[in-house]
Amino acid sequence: MPRPLVDLLWRAADGAPTTGRRGPKAKHSTDEVVAAATCLADTDGLGAVTVRALAQALGMTAMSVYTHVNSRDDLLVLMVDDAHAQMVRTPFGRSRIRTRLRRVGEDNLMLYRTHPWLLDVDDQRTALGPGTIAKYDHELRAFDGAAFDDVARDAALTFFLDFVRASAARMVRPAADFTQTWQESAGPLATYIGDDFPLAQRVGRAAGEAMGGPYDARSAWEFGLTRVISALVDD
Repeated sequence: MPRPLVDLLWRAADGAPTTGRRGPKAKHSTDEVVAAATCLADTDGLGAVTVRALAQALGMTAMSVYTHVNSRDDLLVLMVDDAHAQMVRTPFGRSRIRTRLRRVGEDNLMLYRTHPWLLDVDDQRTALGPGTIAKYDHELRAFDGAAFDDVARDAALTFFLDFVRASAARMVRPAADFTQTWQESAGPLATYIGDDFPLAQRVGRAAGEAMGGPYDARSAWEFGLTRVISALVDD
């Protein structure tokens, strides 16, 4: 009988073995299966994580993989929770709320840089795991001292992390470098446009001179992070 996902997520805390279900001793533990799947995703993207590829990487059969995880979807949840458990969480110390939130933002950006495939997983069941809950508890504490009740604190964190995720998607997976294309095309483009769209031309020119082209993801991150934090807190 398949082991419930919540039991798999909390396999270390409940004292249950990590070597699969009852029967002969497994060649690998569930922790090792999750780690191997994460390695595949880090190297080749989430599409590379298949039961067949995982079995080949570990030197086991596909059926043996299923003694550790019930499905690929469950495996992804385990991978996300493990990534959350191992992520860097910069201590807050006695810092102000603005500083705490900036640390949360930068830590999450680093998480996405380390595991870009996290951007492809959208499964609310990740909230059931110990790694995700520990992450959530830590990040909620960034708002200590703010004038939020519990519901508003949760909403504020959700809003903040949504901004971080969207920004990370542009920085972690940038389009092909646009700088040279912009520099080569800005002059001819202005000729075609003429006097139309003066605001777009002025701002685009300024951005091109400052950053190599408009829509610079890192500049948008710094600009947005500062203003999102300012919108959330007063200190």
